[in-house]
Amino acid sequence: MNKFNPRKLKLSKWTACEPVNREKHFLVIQLLCDELGAPVQVELQAVHSARTELLDWQALRDSRRWKMGWK
Repeated sequence: MNKFNPRKLKLSKWTACEPVNREKHFLVIQLLCDELGAPVQVELQAVHSARTELLDWQALRDSRRWKMGWK
């Protein structure tokens, strides 16, 4: 389990353990919060293709799918 503060996710770097379409390295470009200010989703941008996707922020805690930093 990856441990991190969800409020500090913006501009953090992540590596996918199983790359898809040669996309392995990602950057969190936006943290989406609800009306109370609690984090809900993150917007990830692939470094290789600049493709973006929305992901539940808690999915980044799964160390079998994501690693912190670019490795």
